[in-house]
Amino acid sequence: VTTFKMPEDFGSVLDKQVIGPTTENLIKSDFPVQSFKPKVQIAFQGLPGQCSQKMEIERRRRQYLTFDIAQLLANKGIDSNQLMPRHHDLDNMPTIEEKKDPVFPIYLPLKIFDNDEYDCRTPEEWISLGVEPGSHDRKPVPGKALLPTDDVLGHEDPKSQKLVYKWLDVGVLDYDKETELYLVHKTDKNGLVRDEEGRPILNGGITPEG
Repeated sequence: VTTFKMPEDFGSVLDKQVIGPTTENLIKSDFPVQSFKPKVQIAFQGLPGQCSQKMEIERRRRQYLTFDIAQLLANKGIDSNQLMPRHHDLDNMPTIEEKKDPVFPIYLPLKIFDNDEYDCRTPEEWISLGVEPGSHDRKPVPGKALLPTDDVLGHEDPKSQKLVYKWLDVGVLDYDKETELYLVHKTDKNGLVRDEEGRPILNGGITPEG
């Protein structure tokens, strides 16, 4: 019987054993797997020869991962940093000769131009993607947000001329029906959504104590 005695450091023995490539997802993430899956209006079981729902979801998921909203806007000649309204700087107003565009600064917020008629999901459906099967906790949902690079000045004066706005990776934590605004949190350098103490942010950041 002693021949089959298990070594004490059996875990380290398995770690050193390399068999070959693995299909296991080794990337650590605070986002649920289903939050990356696109919504597809295809029957679960199709006719022979037709693309299955599972294959179409994976095909679109890979396609959408290749898209970059900042690059797509830049291809249309749009500067994302100019999309946010700023305080009027009357002393440095460009003249018609210096700029072909109208000399009036941008003052209308993006919310005015928002149209959700063709959205594939409602805000509640987007948020519900953070709930994994069998769990009561709601994880963040991955997204992109046009935010200032300076968090301190961005909170104090979002329309400051000194701010630089960029499309940043965020985790969507919650949604407010009254204001129709999302609560988002920037991801860290590892792509994780963590609080100041390094803990995952769940359920919109609301603690059991409120």
